[in-house]
Amino acid sequence: MKWRRCSVCHVHVVIMGCGRVGSTLARSLEDRNHTVSVIDSEPDAFRRLGPGFNGDKITGYGFDQAVLEKAGIRRADAFAAVSSGDNSNIIAARVARETFGIQQVVARIYDPGRAEVYQRLGITTVATVKWTADQVLRRILPAGAEPDFRDPSGTIRLDQVPVSEPWIGHRTVDFQMQSKSRIAWIDRLGEGMLPTRDTVIQEGDLLHLVMREENAAHAYKVIDAGPDES
Repeated sequence: MKWRRCSVCHVHVVIMGCGRVGSTLARSLEDRNHTVSVIDSEPDAFRRLGPGFNGDKITGYGFDQAVLEKAGIRRADAFAAVSSGDNSNIIAARVARETFGIQQVVARIYDPGRAEVYQRLGITTVATVKWTADQVLRRILPAGAEPDFRDPSGTIRLDQVPVSEPWIGHRTVDFQMQSKSRIAWIDRLGEGMLPTRDTVIQEGDLLHLVMREENAAHAYKVIDAGPDES
């Protein structure tokens, strides 16, 4: 099944696990007018969804094909396995992907090592401990030490960088060429904007830069030094 690429379409998502993560995810999806089915082996867990939840609540295990059928897996656009058990999440994610052909599959994995293995198999993983540690690192290390995002291969990174004074008044196209990075978007005066060829960097801009990991040191050197006017 192909993911529908549009900004306003409504999708059906099956979630395994109705803990804090699963229930929050389910409510967030409903708030965005998507349909949701939540699976949990404990009926009491559904109380976390609150009285206003309109989706389906299925008691059972998310790796049971009959349970997944009941949750509407055949019409689902995505599947999220976010229970408290790594093994259950891995098995359920593989069943959703390999048996039912769901392409958008995410599994919550506590063990970062195992998460990397399944990431290579095409199952997007969220390694809880690693994610938390990364968030802390980004807030205590100097700018550039840890990116906001790094792709699974470790090749591409996304960094959030306050504009340096030497670049104020210069075109974004010159910045990108000299820093060997790309500006994905700019936060300016509280709003996001996509730069054009004629966009000029202003004081207070927050740049969201995409770059190759191997170019990061060069990019930050250029950011600090300012433009080469030669």
